[in-house]
Amino acid sequence: MITSKTNPQVKNLIHLQKASERKRQQLFVAEGRREIERALKNNFQLEKLYACAEICGDISALQAGEIVWVSAEVFEKLAYRGNSDGLVALFKPVVNSLESLSLKKNPLLIILEAVEKPGNLGAVLRTADAAAADAVIVCDPKTDIYNPNTIRSSLGCVFSVPVVVCSSDKAIKWLKEKEIKIFATYLEAAANYLDADYRKASAIVMGTEASGLSAQWIKAADQNLIIPMRGIADSLNVSVSTAIVVFEALRQRR
Repeated sequence: MITSKTNPQVKNLIHLQKASERKRQQLFVAEGRREIERALKNNFQLEKLYACAEICGDISALQAGEIVWVSAEVFEKLAYRGNSDGLVALFKPVVNSLESLSLKKNPLLIILEAVEKPGNLGAVLRTADAAAADAVIVCDPKTDIYNPNTIRSSLGCVFSVPVVVCSSDKAIKWLKEKEIKIFATYLEAAANYLDADYRKASAIVMGTEASGLSAQWIKAADQNLIIPMRGIADSLNVSVSTAIVVFEALRQRR
């Protein structure tokens, strides 16, 4: 059992809160029973499971790798957030590519350009999971998909939805080659999102709340869309906007 807060393993888990360390070590941390179970269910490789016996209860269903027991004081030190169920796991990331995606005959994709808030990315991944979207393609991101806040806000859906990280150039070229229609959310010169036809292969593209989509995506789009605002607000959170358009697409595909 680890009882020292200065133990090298504890220090490393804390270092992995940084994107640069996750990239260098090709490892990330998942906290909480639900998140860890979902990662295991979706075949993520568990390196180590850190468990606090005073908190975690029965972990027999999670014994898919090395278990390291830690004291309550140590667990409090290494846990990134509260309510982690006394469980912190170290996983290998899964790296998907556009070429490796397995698409249905009539796919529905979500594209995020330059997303910078991990909480927004996580919320979009929850929507993607709920809608059974084929994939989420994250273009030119300013945060990484295994940020602890992304994992937490996605409720582990980051593990159930195929996620590809690539440049906008590559994504646009791939979508055109696959003949997937590009719907870009844009405040100007745009059609009401309710008037678009999403019944064929579709990619719904969302930009940042601060600056929206780049000119590159607007130019590449087959159709630009707008969600009409009826009050004083001129925009919605990107995860809310994504859910609105994606579930309209699902309604049309019933």
